[in-house]
Amino acid sequence: MEAQLLENCARNSRDKGEQMFEWLAENWWALWLTAFLMFAVVEMLTLDLMFIMLGGGALAGLAADFAGAELWLQIVAFCVVSLLMIGFVRPVALKHLRKGPLEQRSNIERLIGESALVMEAVSASGGLVKIGGDVWSARSETGVLAPGQRAVVSAIEGATAVVAADPPRLEQEQTTGER
Repeated sequence: MEAQLLENCARNSRDKGEQMFEWLAENWWALWLTAFLMFAVVEMLTLDLMFIMLGGGALAGLAADFAGAELWLQIVAFCVVSLLMIGFVRPVALKHLRKGPLEQRSNIERLIGESALVMEAVSASGGLVKIGGDVWSARSETGVLAPGQRAVVSAIEGATAVVAADPPRLEQEQTTGER
């Protein structure tokens, strides 16, 4: 009797395991949905836009399952979509994320486009400008700039600001004769 009870328990657990695998074989969508959710959670922890691309592939596998595709085609859809997203979507997304708005620019990037006041005559070989309260060595891209003239920072090369005459100021000086 005890042996028969153990045999029945073993058969029941085997049947339950077989039933679970049968259900999974018929419902691959559950595996794809679980994979997507796991990739999304890992992406939230890493924030490198790699796992969300794999999650996109898992959604492609899910869509293939809902379309009635066989398992091998679902796996191909997962692989192809994941690789395409990693190769094409991720680099563009990273570029846009790293670019950010003007308020997020830092250090030297923030100086480009700023107004500068010429302290010492600035030529192609050198001079001094004041940018936001700091005095910088500078060189001009547009000829010689006189002391007191306004300029715009067009680039930073090492510790030297590359400046050009401020066009609105230049036009105003020409039309009104003021400095």
